[in-house]
Amino acid sequence: ASALLWDATDGHTYYAKSPNRWIFPASTAKIMTVLLVLEKLPLDTYVTVSERATRIQPTKLGLKAGERYRVRDLLYGMVLKSANDASIVLAEAVAGSEAKFVVLMNRRARALGARHTRFANSHGLHSNGKQYSTAHDMALIFKEVLKNNFFRRAVAFKYRIIYSKDGRRHFLKSHNKSLFLDWKKDVYGKTGYTRQARSCFVGYFNKGGHTCIVAVFGCRKRWEDIKFIIERYGKTDL
Repeated sequence: ASALLWDATDGHTYYAKSPNRWIFPASTAKIMTVLLVLEKLPLDTYVTVSERATRIQPTKLGLKAGERYRVRDLLYGMVLKSANDASIVLAEAVAGSEAKFVVLMNRRARALGARHTRFANSHGLHSNGKQYSTAHDMALIFKEVLKNNFFRRAVAFKYRIIYSKDGRRHFLKSHNKSLFLDWKKDVYGKTGYTRQARSCFVGYFNKGGHTCIVAVFGCRKRWEDIKFIIERYGKTDL
């Protein structure tokens, strides 16, 4: 439904299909949550799981109320497994409540120039049309979070194991299937899916020392679409 292939280093647009069309971001909304958490919380701080966070719909880690986790490990849970419960725990740790965190999300989006974006929650689950963005806006937000070295490392992991402070273990496998497709070049990023949004992705690859961002929304064949756009318009073999 909407797509963008953009060189974030020099500003060149390789391909655009309705880049300013309103779309539902699904779990790519977590990119903004990750950005704010990285800006507000030390990675090795422990945060406590609330009862409210445990009641969110999947996908989730299955966190238990009262458990404590390091910020960095919950971020891994968000980035790799797209864990909705981890998103709420971190939002509450930053702002005291998810509602107050959403205010910060929208304020930060406006500051980045993402003027056609409105967040309604920290995780991206559908909210009756109250949460929307555009491929252009999501690319701007993604460019900003890419400045953080932790995020760049996190999106490159295929697998990760995290632990609660009491030692409960969670095995994570990345939802980014492109990392498992034996492409010649890796495309790192964040997936999203809801029935209303269909399949989404915002990610990046390196081309000649440049950072190229690809954003696709409303896909029926997400990975085929990404591969086609990059190879056809980015002139880069995957």
